[in-house]
Amino acid sequence: MKLTGNTVFITGGTSGIGRALAESLHKRGNKVIVAGRRKALLDEIAQANPGIDTVELDVGDRTQIERVAKQLIEQHPALNVVINNAGIMPFDDAGGALDDAQAIRLVNTNLLGPVRVSAAFVEHLKKQPESYIINNSSVLAYVPLAATALYSATKAAIHSYTMSQRFALRDTSVRVLEIAPPWVDTDLVHKSGDPRAMPLDAFVAETIQRLETATTEVVVEMAQPLRNNAGPNEHAFVEQFNQALAENPIPVA
Repeated sequence: MKLTGNTVFITGGTSGIGRALAESLHKRGNKVIVAGRRKALLDEIAQANPGIDTVELDVGDRTQIERVAKQLIEQHPALNVVINNAGIMPFDDAGGALDDAQAIRLVNTNLLGPVRVSAAFVEHLKKQPESYIINNSSVLAYVPLAATALYSATKAAIHSYTMSQRFALRDTSVRVLEIAPPWVDTDLVHKSGDPRAMPLDAFVAETIQRLETATTEVVVEMAQPLRNNAGPNEHAFVEQFNQALAENPIPVA
């Protein structure tokens, strides 16, 4: 995709990967609109980046999505890129009791959120000469982390949905891309400087570079072994991956 001259809407853009992508695209000459739940953080990003617009949005709320989409289409008729980045990553126990309220919030945010956001904008995007839906999944779509079993499952679902969405829109002006990050050092879980995590600036720089020529997926080099593991022999690697993290867990505080 061309990396300048777009009008970009990004969800979950007040911190971590979302904010870094928003700021990078803003610096490249795109009109960027950032959505997030926390007004204080929206105000902070707008003040730090004159020209970025912001809007309050909880992607777990269908009514809010519909209202915000209508508002932004009216305010920004050239809007041609939607980045579904918002997500949450709570720990859970697939071998124990279910926190039902947490599970519902997770599925509403990570799975139904991107589906609903895409649906709210897609007819508008079809009217643009060149437009994009970009879904942020995770390498955990391919190598699930047992400690975040339902999160991993929602990302696997987003990968699957993205492939169907790409096919469904094949005869339109809308291209569908997927970004599958590795463990990036952000506050999604706990920003810790862990050497196993990819630095945020390095991740965004490589992702932006790969976006320019991407036709399906954007997978940074560090993430490719996990992306390529899926298949009939994947089980041993998944077992080894989870055993290694069980012995040396991701810091959470």
